[in-house]
Amino acid sequence: MKILIKNGRVITATDDYFADVLVDGEKISQIGQSLSDPADKVIDAAGKLVVPGGIDAHTHLDMPFGGTTSADDFESGTQAAAFGGTTTLIDFAIQTKGQSTLAGLETWHRKAEGKAAIDYGFHMIVTDMADERLPEMGRLADEGVTSYKLFMAYPGVLYVDDGTLYRTFRQAGENGTRICMHAENGIVIDEIVKAAIKDGKTEPKHHATTRPTRMEAEGVYRAISIAEVANVPLYIVHLSCADALEEVKRGRARGVDVMCETCPQYLFLDDSYYEREGMEGAKWVMTPALRHKSNQDVLWKGLALGHIGNVATDHCPFCFKGQKELGSGDFRKIPNGAPGVENRMSLMYHGAVVQRRLGLNRWVEITSTAAAKTFGMFPKKGTIAVGSDADIVVFDPNRKETISVNNPFTHHMRVDYSAYEGFQIQGFSDVVLSRGRVMVEGGKLATTGGGRFIKRARAGELLR
Repeated sequence: MKILIKNGRVITATDDYFADVLVDGEKISQIGQSLSDPADKVIDAAGKLVVPGGIDAHTHLDMPFGGTTSADDFESGTQAAAFGGTTTLIDFAIQTKGQSTLAGLETWHRKAEGKAAIDYGFHMIVTDMADERLPEMGRLADEGVTSYKLFMAYPGVLYVDDGTLYRTFRQAGENGTRICMHAENGIVIDEIVKAAIKDGKTEPKHHATTRPTRMEAEGVYRAISIAEVANVPLYIVHLSCADALEEVKRGRARGVDVMCETCPQYLFLDDSYYEREGMEGAKWVMTPALRHKSNQDVLWKGLALGHIGNVATDHCPFCFKGQKELGSGDFRKIPNGAPGVENRMSLMYHGAVVQRRLGLNRWVEITSTAAAKTFGMFPKKGTIAVGSDADIVVFDPNRKETISVNNPFTHHMRVDYSAYEGFQIQGFSDVVLSRGRVMVEGGKLATTGGGRFIKRARAGELLR
């Protein structure tokens, strides 16, 4: 099928021009002025932006956690992502402790295959890595899983010690792959939590008070130090505060190959949400926790100066009713995570472009291109170019919506609340194409299924 997108303003991470874009099958075949090739479908993008489909490099779909499972599976989660203008995501497969990482990968393949509406890749969460299992990491890379996530948090569940960190880091570096790091000092945090519970501090707000920013900063510093010695590219996930960003800047200044992502929740929300009555604050219990509002300007400046390279969501939704309520009377039992995969592109356009913090090119970079380059998908993904996948969003820069669980245009996630309830945003995805298939048009899902697993390239390599 040929689709001609006419009269749009094409924005990539580096370009800004008016042109027509011709899609032939799954690829972009021509870009030029006044293209006249016959097409099966013509989309008029006059007055609108034509941008690469968004890439969310951090989601948790169909993930077991705390005795329950995240509310979005690969069907509902990828459909919601498409409505919001995201056409590729990277989810996290999980190794069951003591078992093969390859078995964990197979489990996540079964979760996604046939359900996903958009293309997807996997990071591998490593929960242990004995010497005899190290060769599995090379086999994962051969399968297109070229990044691994490790945790300094959640002792007894996902936490790994420094020896395991170094052993895994070193092997990942030798394989030409990348480490993603959840950096918080979970051992110390557990001691702070014990003291809080002993003092009767059980409300949702104490999830935040027991996870101080210095413990995130310490984890980031330690992860960078180990990565520097192990000689591996490092990616700090969901960085939330000024203290942690300062450690990233220090590491980069001395030449360490480290970059980081932040998430919309840390740019738009703050710890005052935990002060809501009763269990209401549980809706925003996530890790790292929401921080004091003063951190937001620092993170935005980090994006503007390039210290923060990417914006992902850490989409890990749990319903308030029946899931978040599990922590009534004990904040430790609240499932950690919040929804957001559908709202990222519009939130970031509003906060970056409308509010004049960043330009159009940088908006595209932090929502698409940077993730494609970091995680081995560029130039197949993350740009508008001849030969690239036709992952394209016709984006209306003037359309205004109010994000709400009750707004059928802004909420397709399978969760009973919105983390951004009542936020008024300007900028909205109008037509969404994934590999040349019209996914969303006129506020309706036009195609279901069809998403494919992406075998990603190794760090620094191109994917075509």
